[in-house]
Parts: sequence; C-alpha cells; structure tokens
Amino acid sequence: MSTIKDVAEAAGVSIATVSRALHGLPRVSEATRQRVLTIAADLQYVASPSAAGLASGQTMAVGVVAPFINRWFFAAVVHSAEELLRAAGYDLLLYSLGTDADERRRAFSGNVLRKRVDAVLVLGLQPTPEEVAALSSAGGPVAIVGVAVPGWASVRIDDEAAARTAVRHLVDLGHRRIGYIGGEPHDPLHSAAPADRLRGYREELRAAGIAPDQQLEAVGGFTVRGGMDAMDALLALADPPTAVFAASDEMAMAAIHVARRTGMQVPGDISVIGIDNQEMSELFDLTTVAQPVDAQGVLAAELLLGALSEPNRPRPSVTVPTSLIVRGSTAPL
Repeated sequence: MSTIKDVAEAAGVSIATVSRALHGLPRVSEATRQRVLTIAADLQYVASPSAAGLASGQTMAVGVVAPFINRWFFAAVVHSAEELLRAAGYDLLLYSLGTDADERRRAFSGNVLRKRVDAVLVLGLQPTPEEVAALSSAGGPVAIVGVAVPGWASVRIDDEAAARTAVRHLVDLGHRRIGYIGGEPHDPLHSAAPADRLRGYREELRAAGIAPDQQLEAVGGFTVRGGMDAMDALLALADPPTAVFAASDEMAMAAIHVARRTGMQVPGDISVIGIDNQEMSELFDLTTVAQPVDAQGVLAAELLLGALSEPNRPRPSVTVPTSLIVRGSTAPL
C-alpha cells in the first residue's frame, strides 16, 4: 500500500506539500496540486483523516454526545444532522453515555474530544455550568438540541408549552381526571425535557381549576416497557384516570396497548395523547403534539457549520414550533 512519503518522492515535493495539495489548502501552486493528485491516483494513495489534521489543524469530524443513540428521538436527530454534515465533508464521532456518570464526566471534561473533533453536538442533556465551561474550553463551537445554554448555539422546542397543549386538549374534551406518564422525578441524565413536561402538565391542570394528584403521575422512563408498567399502575388505581397524557409517543403507544389488552376501548373508555409525532404514531392512530425532530437536527448542523466558517458570529438560540395533531386516540368524556 502506498504512503504519503511515496507520493512526495514521486512528485519531488515535501510530505507537507502533498498533504496541502490533497486537501485543497493554500500555498500550493495549481500545477503542483495537479501533479500530486495525478501521482496519488496512480499510486492509489488515500489520505487519512489524521494526516489531514496534521497539516490543517482540522479533523473534519464532529463529536456527538447523547444519552442514547438507539432511541428514536436521538437517532432521528443524529441522522438528519449527519446528512448535512457529511455533505460538508465532516464525519461524526458518536459518544453514547447511557446513565453512566463516569462516561458523562469523561465526555464533558473535554479531554476525550480535544484534538479529535472540530465541533461538538450535544443532544438532550442539561449540562452543569462546570460542564459547559469544560466542553467550551476544549476548542471549537458547541451546539445543543433540547435545551438553551448561554454561549452555545441551541435548538429546542418549548417542552412546557407542548405539554400544556396536550393537557388542554384533554380538558377541552371534558376530562378532569387526567393521568400522566413521564420520566424520573430526579432525572439521572440531567435532561430538561422530563421536568419541563411534568411542569406543563401540572400548570395546565391548575389553569383549568384541577388540583394535580401525584397518584395520577407514573414513571415510564421514556421507554415502551416503562410506559406499559406505568399504564398498568394507573389502571390499577381505585379511581383510574379517564385520560392519559404521556410525555413521549413511545410511552403513549405502550399505554394504548395496555388499555386494549385489558379490554378497554381507546378512546371509548380512556383517551391517550403523546408528544413527538413519532413515525409509528399514525399506525396507532395516536393524537399527539408534533415536534419537527428532523428539522432540529438540520438546524443544529447548520448552526455548527456557520460557527466553523465564522467563529466570531453570534450563537443563536432557536425555539421551533410544535402543533397538535388530533387522531383517533382521544374523544370527549
């Protein structure tokens, strides 16, 4: 296999000149660039990303830090962001943290990403001030999806407002005993969405003159299995809800499955609404508050590319709109 040294010797130039010619960098004449490209093709030499970094100081990679990559929301954001970034010549390095505190510390310290990426995209995590400072000092712009962070470009929905829209829909249908399926009260991921959606649920109940009842609040963990267990718990109450708001479509679809498994009619016996407009929600005829997930990934990628091309430009905070989609899982009491 040919090396960059072989190309340099055949072209009669230095290794640094070969690297600059192959990666379109300045201080190389057009004649020299064409000679290097021709020789590299003849020798079937392919430049490595690390070699490009030595000459340009760029890695042509973007780091993505997310709690999970295998869940629908995060996968959809990564996919849409990757399409735009790949077209601009960037690869993605994925860091899936799960609930491991040590992995989170490593990722947000900046050390694991330093000199390996040109920019960072953070998904669905609420960083502490110390984490913001550490990751910002690692070099390169940072964008975040799901929360606003001063100094970082951000893209998000108003989670509290989206939750209020869902609950208002149920209240307008005449429901007064409305259950809630959401995340952990003290989210181990330090994510903003679970707390904001719970707050929106409670505030909209109060606005309708309904006192929130913690017996009607169940933890589903934003998973299908968790949503099923939470719905089982709600239906086991002595006075179960007539409607359920789930803080994600996965949990809402799980709730519908459990209700039907127990012989209940949806929406005849119980109404169910979610948030997301996940691709399977139409199959379940699920009423939901839709958020533009793909658009959030594209916007975040655009903000990073803009910051890379103009490092001194302001870092905007973008809140994208949500919308109520009424289907067949909700009906008047």
